[in-house]
Amino acid sequence: MPHADAIYQRQSGFSLLEMVVAIAILALSLGALYQAISGATRNVRTDEHYAFGVELARSLVADSAQVPIGGRTTSGRTDGGFLWQVQAQPLDFSSSVLQAGQLQRLEVRVAWQDGSRRREIVLDSVVEGRKQP
Repeated sequence: MPHADAIYQRQSGFSLLEMVVAIAILALSLGALYQAISGATRNVRTDEHYAFGVELARSLVADSAQVPIGGRTTSGRTDGGFLWQVQAQPLDFSSSVLQAGQLQRLEVRVAWQDGSRRREIVLDSVVEGRKQP
């Protein structure tokens, strides 16, 4: 039976065990790739929310360049679920040069829910207090 041995030795290809091992390695590689992509997507979403929150807070500071001498507190909510609060309080100076309330401490808070975490940005500034006409 030398002829049958020659045919058997000429056959080539992968065994079933080699194919199972190759598929297992491929599955592990794809799993790691999926986790990396989903983590990157989550980071991009968090960065977008953070950038929007910072720009919202900056625009609220710019809108509050002058506030009433007595101070004020306002708050609201955006359509995207961002909560904001602007609070102005008179700074207390024992100086005769400045009138009471002429300078105001401005605090702007912007908060949002990011999955199970609450994120918040706080900007502080000093603005001019004005008498209402």
